[in-house]
Amino acid sequence: MASGLRALAVAGFVSAGTLSGAPGLEADPGCATDAILVFDGSGSMAEVAYELSGTPRIIDARAAMRRAIPDITPFRDLGLLVYGPGGADACSGIDLRFEPAPDMGPAVIDAIERLEPAGLTPLAASVEHAAEALDYRTRPAIVVLVTDGNETCGGTPCALGTRLASRAADLRVHVIGFKVVDDFFGWNSPEARTYTGGETVAKCLADATGGLFVSTRTVDDLTHALRETLGCALIGRAATAPGAVGRAPG
Repeated sequence: MASGLRALAVAGFVSAGTLSGAPGLEADPGCATDAILVFDGSGSMAEVAYELSGTPRIIDARAAMRRAIPDITPFRDLGLLVYGPGGADACSGIDLRFEPAPDMGPAVIDAIERLEPAGLTPLAASVEHAAEALDYRTRPAIVVLVTDGNETCGGTPCALGTRLASRAADLRVHVIGFKVVDDFFGWNSPEARTYTGGETVAKCLADATGGLFVSTRTVDDLTHALRETLGCALIGRAATAPGAVGRAPG
């Protein structure tokens, strides 16, 4: 337990229990910004990314969610949008499971535990749907996209990023690439042929909105990236600890 708390302290984030037991410390006000996690439920998440002895991406992603989300949702209202399964065709499965609300950790984890990956990857349409649900034109908002690949439904994430940035009150799109590999359906991503900024064209969403792009390969990597993009830093109350311990990503 002690080593885990030290790891969180190094990362700048804490659990609810740590915060309640630490006099003079409180969550950064930036944690009041609502967020939606856009989670890749496409068919490739059921695949093994690299070595044949590895585990499917969805198994590792579930493990990372179980570790990270309970440290996040006591402090930040979080919603969940899943893309991939359940649509009338391979590109229409975009499902806003929950709008941001307090203490959504168990609901988010349960939804991802039950997720059966299917379908393709409508990155742009999913992120735009999440931004609209957050009313991004009139209030601050955070979208965190977890994806294992590129747009495969003909969308244009780079153009979307520019459009969102020009209309937003204060929107940041953070992108977490998880075991990203070339996608057979990448031909249906017009910008992928010209965008050279990263391993996935989705990186341009972060570039355009001032968000972070984090490339992850392991459960530990993904856990840390979720805490970095959604978590809340501790700051000192003026009377007891005037120095900030960290800066909230939101």
